[in-house]
Amino acid sequence: MTTMPQAKYRKDYQTPDYTIDEVDLDIRLQDHQTLVSSRLTVRRQGEHNEPLRLDGEALKLINIELDGEVLSEHRFQVVNNQLQIDDVPEAFELLIITQLDPANNSALEGLYKSGGAFCTQCEAEGFRRITYYLDRPDVLAVFTTRLQADKDKYPYLLANGNKTDSGELENGQHWVSWHDPHPKPCYLFAVVAGDFDLLEDSYRTKHGRDVALQLFVDKGNLGRAEFAMRSLKAAMKWDEVRFNLVYDLDIYMIVAVDFFNMGAMENKGLNVFNAKYVLADAKTATDQDFLNVESVIGHEYFHNWTGNRITCRDWFQLSLKEGLTVFRDQEFSGDMSMRPVHRIQDVRIMRTHQFHEDSSPMAHPIRPDKVIEMNNFYTVTVYNKGAEVIRMLHSLLDEQGFQKGMQLYVERHDGQAVTCEDFVCAMEDANSTELRQFRRWYEQAGTPVLSITESYDASAERYTLHCRQHTAATPGQKKKQAFHIPLRVHFYSDSGELLKLTSDELKNDILQLTEEQQDFVFEKVKEKPVPGLLAGFSAPVKLDYEYQEKQLLTLLAYSQDPFICWDAAQQVYLQAMKKAIAAGSPVQLSQASLDALKHKLENQQSDPALVSLLLQIPSEESLSGEYDVIPVADIHRVCGELKQLLASELEKELKETYSSCHPQGAYQFAPTDIAQRMLANTCLAFLANLKNPEITALLERQFSKADNMTDELAAMQAAVHANHTSADNMLREFAAKWQSNSLVMDKWLATQASAARSSTLDSVKQLTSHGAFSWQNPNRIYSLVATFTHNLAQLHREDGEGYRWLREVIVRLNSSNPQVASRLVTALLQWRRFDEKRQTLLKQELKTLQELPDLASDLYEKVEQSLQQD
Repeated sequence: MTTMPQAKYRKDYQTPDYTIDEVDLDIRLQDHQTLVSSRLTVRRQGEHNEPLRLDGEALKLINIELDGEVLSEHRFQVVNNQLQIDDVPEAFELLIITQLDPANNSALEGLYKSGGAFCTQCEAEGFRRITYYLDRPDVLAVFTTRLQADKDKYPYLLANGNKTDSGELENGQHWVSWHDPHPKPCYLFAVVAGDFDLLEDSYRTKHGRDVALQLFVDKGNLGRAEFAMRSLKAAMKWDEVRFNLVYDLDIYMIVAVDFFNMGAMENKGLNVFNAKYVLADAKTATDQDFLNVESVIGHEYFHNWTGNRITCRDWFQLSLKEGLTVFRDQEFSGDMSMRPVHRIQDVRIMRTHQFHEDSSPMAHPIRPDKVIEMNNFYTVTVYNKGAEVIRMLHSLLDEQGFQKGMQLYVERHDGQAVTCEDFVCAMEDANSTELRQFRRWYEQAGTPVLSITESYDASAERYTLHCRQHTAATPGQKKKQAFHIPLRVHFYSDSGELLKLTSDELKNDILQLTEEQQDFVFEKVKEKPVPGLLAGFSAPVKLDYEYQEKQLLTLLAYSQDPFICWDAAQQVYLQAMKKAIAAGSPVQLSQASLDALKHKLENQQSDPALVSLLLQIPSEESLSGEYDVIPVADIHRVCGELKQLLASELEKELKETYSSCHPQGAYQFAPTDIAQRMLANTCLAFLANLKNPEITALLERQFSKADNMTDELAAMQAAVHANHTSADNMLREFAAKWQSNSLVMDKWLATQASAARSSTLDSVKQLTSHGAFSWQNPNRIYSLVATFTHNLAQLHREDGEGYRWLREVIVRLNSSNPQVASRLVTALLQWRRFDEKRQTLLKQELKTLQELPDLASDLYEKVEQSLQQD
């Protein structure tokens, strides 16, 4: 059994005994014997006699010098991945020389080599794999970096900051020096060396600084980088206009790499991106890919201020930078185009993934109190729920008040490592308000359930909303206190008229819930209204209100809030599916509901993207969140039945809409065209369920004639997900056409892993031997294996084969890439939410993992937390 790793607690934070002001690195790059010379300017903080302790992992120590004196072995020791030096002066210079083996670094942390290039990933604790250092975010130093390598193999040598010098050496070597004048934590350090195609542009800031923009991509991909460059310039402009934040170096570089555990990394001045968030053109990228590129480019750029210039004191504060920056990138995407679509997609992530995490053994507040492996807390809770917490602040303070708070936050803390508390204090002080109770969003885990009933006294013309909030116990937190919840509400008449109800407690359409039970009274109400509750998804809560079908159809037809309109359709579907599961009967929709959907299709011109979204039924994974014990087979059954029902009942309208919705002319990435493709392809996905010759011809025609990846992939996915006769031919043709493009082949892998076929697990197993797949590449693993883990019916097969195979995959990755393994094991953790047979099978696989003698800390934390609930 694995030795128990030690947990760290937020309450135990202490300032470092020493700090580092300057770092001078000399890195001589070789596949197996990279030499790193690190010259540190160190000083003691406070009065103490503690030794200097520097973090280091997987390093070969070559030499140590303190103020020019070589230290003999009795002057230092290496214990538990720490270099300890006793009896050091108040201030001193330390030279440490280490040797690395980047080519064999399969974990992709620290300095590694993949795809012919050297690359780094230092967040959260990867810098300790490059040299011994105070690897914590509250140590801010000025970095100078000299890189040396073979010029023919690695013509580009890149690091943080501004380029200061370069030269050539004997034996085909060359070197480049970089200097970053802005103090930063070591997690923002980056190095890239390779041979790339380079796309160059420039941007003039509103302060008149000319910034060189450089985007490095693998050879042959230059044409697919142009959209990313446009997105970068748009993000720089947007941050100046919306947040008054301006770039601060002479150069901004982005490098796209194919081997990367994360989506992207905001290293100061040198962003490293997973290639899937950079490369995009009409032939190889879908509309959603383009939108993702725009969003992630923006996210990493926005970190320059919210993450880099102002960073985290400790890793428990991760949401300080990530929640805020996700909110900023969401606002950027919404300001660029299709705000309602982006908002609904954000809500889907919350409901399908974050609410799921909140009910799991790994539930944690957006600011965790306890961590074993920090990599495990780069989660939808810290990121996406963190963004919703920031959005609630924005709702409570409005745009002007929020920007006042942001301005004060930057003025106070530029160049510092700070806490979530510092951010909230800035919001309070800038707006002369008090947010004491609001802080519970940072302290408490779990999803609040907001239960609402209503009463109406016609004679007194008084309407009352009775609100109650409750949050279930989560690991380590049994008793929850009331949250401060902004509830945005709209009211409609039965005929769809927007009513202007007034109350002393209603401001800007928001009611503020601060008690466990609270009533809100509205006077002079002439008729009982239809309430549109939680408009805009104003808080990350579950709403428990018993909507009647007539109310939902009123909101579907007339709500001026896109989220309310979409959610009304979702509730119609959910009520029908849950009723069918409870009764063991086929899914049925009333004629009134079908007529409402037909009306939306017939009048889609005003907002085809929204119509596309409200037609789409809840996923199996989303529906599973409605149950304490998940009825796997029933969920799979009713989702299939509802798709078939809608296809049959709306066939005429779906066909007409499909025919009228295709954009004219060549592909354009433009909101109108995107919206039309969205709706046309949603119609096609429903029609595929009919499986008649006319629909077969429709699918095959779109697949073969498409001039863009959005339509080509949509046709193939529709055929595969409906188990259509043409599916296998499409899969073969797609693979033959795109076999040399790994990112496109990721879509091919994911399509098959998400199929509802009983043979899907066997197909996935076979695909691990296909040339398009690699166990060394996280993108390939995520596309195939991670996609399969979200295939509810196939992962949770009654015979347990899905669990067994996934455990085998996790064991395989445990030693080579534990970060990826840890992401995959999440699918096994909620064993208590299944029937007894599946519980037994799941626990058996978890216990097998628990007993591994070398279980990585990434996996240990999750497996132990899950089994502790037994």
